[in-house]
Amino acid sequence: MKKVVTLISLIFLGLLAIITIFPFIYMILAGLMTYSEATSIPPTILPESFQWSNYAEVFTKAPFLRYFLNTVFVSAVTTIATLITAILAAFALTSLEFKFKGLVIALMISLLMVPYESIIFTNYNTIAQMGLLNTYSALIIPFLTSIFYIYYLNGYLKSISNTFYKAAKIDGASDMAYIRRILIPMSKPALVTVGILTFISSWNSFLWPLLVTNEKKYRLLNNGLAAFTSESGSDVHLQMAAATLTVIPILIIYLIFRKEIIKGVAKDGIKG
Repeated sequence: MKKVVTLISLIFLGLLAIITIFPFIYMILAGLMTYSEATSIPPTILPESFQWSNYAEVFTKAPFLRYFLNTVFVSAVTTIATLITAILAAFALTSLEFKFKGLVIALMISLLMVPYESIIFTNYNTIAQMGLLNTYSALIIPFLTSIFYIYYLNGYLKSISNTFYKAAKIDGASDMAYIRRILIPMSKPALVTVGILTFISSWNSFLWPLLVTNEKKYRLLNNGLAAFTSESGSDVHLQMAAATLTVIPILIIYLIFRKEIIKGVAKDGIKG
């Protein structure tokens, strides 16, 4: 009976893996097809010949390199800023004592329940009144911190014994020295997880850049995919090639840091 259950589980996992991976595989294959193959009904699974020229055409039909550099810059700045603000805020909530600390944590938890879509137009009005539309600042400022990641790091740091902080203070270390020399190395898996997830979220951003920018020189990659759509239809094969180029950097980052991500999610911290 146990073998039957194991076999059924493996078959189920295999089907889920195929369902999950197939769209990604087809995206890569469609990016190597001709327009007629990519739009054929029933759909073509394998191209007759691989059209590697599609990738070169992506860069000639749209300023795709500019979109790529914009996305790298915005994602990198957002990730670094989120890591700094999240670790500082989490340290304050974990190790420092101040008035209304419980109220601050309660407000943070309540704000986690507010959907992003409900505040996006408030953020837009704020950015517009500051005169920052069509600037890199408009793409970055609303995402300089994240309540979710502050709360996540707060939970992670709570599992690190407070004796480390007390010993550092006895030795005359400042709070910043403690954070830099002790807290950051001990919470590296969680910080890597926060950094990767923040980078991916920023990389995949679509709605916010669409709202605050209307010039090509400020657009990000996902907005740039619209460049392959016209009134007469879409260049599906070029869209798929561009989408593949968009996904590859994220996939490489995940493969490099996958072990750290798993540690950050699975491990609650170091208990002393």
